[in-house]
This record gives sequence, structure tokens and C-alpha cells, in this order.
Amino acid sequence: MIHLPSNKTYQLGAGFRYSHYGPAYNPGAEYWAGVGKEMALRFPMAKPEAIWIVSRLEGEGTLLTFPDERKLPNISFSHDDENESALNLFDQLNFHIWLQVEPGKAQVGTLFDLILERYAHHPCVVGVGVDIEWHYSEEKAQGSPVSDDEASRWLSAARAYKQSYRLFLKHWETSMIPIQQWEGMLFMDDSQMFSSMDDMMLEFADWGQHFSPAPVAFQIGYPADKPWWGEFSDPAKTIGDALLARIPNTSGLFWVDFTALEVFPP
Repeated sequence: MIHLPSNKTYQLGAGFRYSHYGPAYNPGAEYWAGVGKEMALRFPMAKPEAIWIVSRLEGEGTLLTFPDERKLPNISFSHDDENESALNLFDQLNFHIWLQVEPGKAQVGTLFDLILERYAHHPCVVGVGVDIEWHYSEEKAQGSPVSDDEASRWLSAARAYKQSYRLFLKHWETSMIPIQQWEGMLFMDDSQMFSSMDDMMLEFADWGQHFSPAPVAFQIGYPADKPWWGEFSDPAKTIGDALLARIPNTSGLFWVDFTALEVFPP
């Protein structure tokens, strides 16, 4: 039996996906806050929301973008905290922020403990996420499927810090996310390399239908798709409006940082 979500509905979140490696340079937290505000303003009743990547693939494991002295398998740390000042600003602006990991062979539950131990005090944080293409992956971005038990344990690990926390799982193939317990989950599609917007709509609609009535989200704006979205005067709004009209369980729209500086000039 599939346990569907209750009748609870979620406010549409619109914003961006941020990583240390995505943009050509980082204009700073105020710039990203502006992108979040601009995205949200494009859609009625939307709230500024973002995916903030705090763990990036490194070798067989992952690098957490804050310092720590602990020695843990497949986990390393940066010298400086690359997130705290931005999260402070997002707190002030009442944003919703998802903290995402690219685990490699690191244990996801351990990563959630580390990041929430450090950042759960921020009211902007609403949940955590896993990029499944880097779940037990190294050089090839494909990943390993997530089991029901893994998803349940990951959500429980997050909710040990706050019961309202949610978990997103991100991939482009539904077969990578064969879970039955959908309460507290968000299912995110980051597919790209579409021949047209119609091509994108067909694939994303299948994703939304597969997980319906659970909430789904989409990352848009990849460079590979610019040949067609680059023709739009306002590509974020054009694509977002089409997705909302086609996929009623859409609850998140995130423009990727790879092209954010171009579409939302500093």
C-alpha cells in the first residue's frame, strides 16, 4: 500500500539552486536573495525558496562547506563556513531554504546530522535534500536507487532536529526513487537537454503524474536548454507558468545557478 500525503497543501516556492561550483563567480548572499525575490514575484502567492548545496562531491565522498575537526569516512570539511552569512540573511527575509547534499559514498544520515547540528537553528531551513545522481556515484552522474528504508531513515534523521522538516529526493528517473512512504517528501526533477519546451513539458508532466498527489519540484534554466529558452523574453516566468498549468502538484520552481547571472543580472 502506498501511503499518500494527507490533505495538507504546501505554498508554492520559487527561487534558485545554488552551489559553490555553479556560477562563474559568487556575487554574494544579497544577490541570491534578489534572485529568490524576483523568481517568487513572477508567480502569484509564491514564497522565495532556494536549494542551497552544502555538500559537494569530492573523490569517493563529499566535502562539507564548513569547518569541523572530526575525521569521518568519505567526509571532509572546508576551512571556512560558506553558508552561515547567507542563511542569516535568508532568516531575516523569511525565505525557505533546503540544504542539499551530494553524498558520494558518505552516509546520508551522518551528513544530515552534521549539517543540521550546525544550521538547524536557522528558521529559514525547512528541510534537507539528496541529489541521487551522486548517491554512491563518483565520476559518472547516475547514482544508486533509494530504498523505502533509506528514505524513511533519512527523513527520521532530519526530523530528529525539527519535526516539521521535509526531505527532497532529486533525479530525472522515477525508478531511482521507488519509495512508498510519501508523507514529508518532495520529489524533484532536474532533467535537461530537451529539444524544446514541449519536450520538457512532456517529461516533467510524466514526473508529476507518477508522484501525484505528492508535491513535486523542478530545476530549470540549464545551459543545455538555452537554445530554446534563450528565445523567451522572460524564460523563468514562461517555463514556470507552463509547468504550473500542466502539473497541478508542482510546489517548487528553481532556476539553476549555472545561468542565473545571465537571466538575473547582478
